[in-house]
Amino acid sequence: VQLQASGGGLVQAGVSLRLSCAASGRIPNSYFMTWFRQDPGKEREFVAAVRWSGGNAFYADSVKGRFTISRDNAKNTVYLQMNSLKAEDTAVYYCAAGRPISTTYHRAEFYNYWGQGTQVTVSS
Repeated sequence: VQLQASGGGLVQAGVSLRLSCAASGRIPNSYFMTWFRQDPGKEREFVAAVRWSGGNAFYADSVKGRFTISRDNAKNTVYLQMNSLKAEDTAVYYCAAGRPISTTYHRAEFYNYWGQGTQVTVSS
């Protein structure tokens, strides 16, 4: 599985942005598709996750109510809709695919495949 993230940019606080993660290759239904983000000098941080087969989505408390993760199985693509962006959302955003157990979806070490990252910069 290869992942290609896109959609980042420089935006002002309060606006919306949608990230895309296009996957090549077959994604097993058991996989989680997840967005992480990382600021320089900080650890990679969980943002949102969803099973490729569907079902509930999971969010970090810091983005709950503002971000929405979705998937389009026909297009082999996962999206992250980001609304009401804040300066603290500034980071490089990575999409990941893997098969963590249900209680570890937020832990980066359980993901096998990673996209290259897309920069999101929010100016206040």
